[in-house]
Amino acid sequence: MRTFEGKAAVITGASSGIGESCARKFVEAGARVVLAARSAEPLQRLVEELGAEVAHAVPTDVSNRGACEHLLEEAKSRFGGIDILVNNAGYNSRGPLEELPMDSMLQMLDVNLRGPMMLTKLVLPHMRSRDSGTIVNVASVAGRLPLDDEATYSSTKFGLRIFSFALAEELRNTNVRISVVSPGPVETGFILDESIIETVPPLVFSQPMSTADEIADLVLASAADGARERTKPAFSGKIATLSYLVPGLRKFMVPIFERKGEREKKRYLARHRR
Repeated sequence: MRTFEGKAAVITGASSGIGESCARKFVEAGARVVLAARSAEPLQRLVEELGAEVAHAVPTDVSNRGACEHLLEEAKSRFGGIDILVNNAGYNSRGPLEELPMDSMLQMLDVNLRGPMMLTKLVLPHMRSRDSGTIVNVASVAGRLPLDDEATYSSTKFGLRIFSFALAEELRNTNVRISVVSPGPVETGFILDESIIETVPPLVFSQPMSTADEIADLVLASAADGARERTKPAFSGKIATLSYLVPGLRKFMVPIFERKGEREKKRYLARHRR
């Protein structure tokens, strides 16, 4: 269905994973897309696949204000306006906070929280002037459940989620909508890359894995209806919420899920080493 016929979407983190999937699906649904990521080469390959008439690449570091301003100006110049902003770019570096390099901690804050906040603030005047637009922020179930060795990452995703909810209240009397998509673990290089998978906590593997396409479907659904939040797996979101509402349950539940996660992690490691 051509749900987004004639619409223009800006997608960050579009060079792979969820962002790449979103780009394909938005184009299939009739939209034109502006693709942003730090690496130019994969973006250009995606433009060649989708077609230059509907896709445009703008290499962007979302932690840089000037780069964010340039991205949005390019989108308006290329396609005449911005109807949808998908803040999907993400970065994670796992490990105990005391051992985490300061640069890695700051990069998580910049990419996962500061970048989406800057882009949202920069695009709002444009959307308000048109009294139309949707911003979809890709958070994480990790923003609803404290994870060992991921204190900064969890904090950034919690912050992005609350930022989105608070802004949605500010904009409740307008036609500009703010949505959040909160995935659990997703089968992408963000978790399964050979250089990363060993550092991923077992708790992550205790939850059902989604595909990038499945999360992209939630992003498009949110861009269409402006729903407050979509979570996948839904059960994981409920467990995460319950665990911080009733802290005592977390002490009981986490060891059970960690044992399950250890088994699943070994299966993934065996599969990826074949």
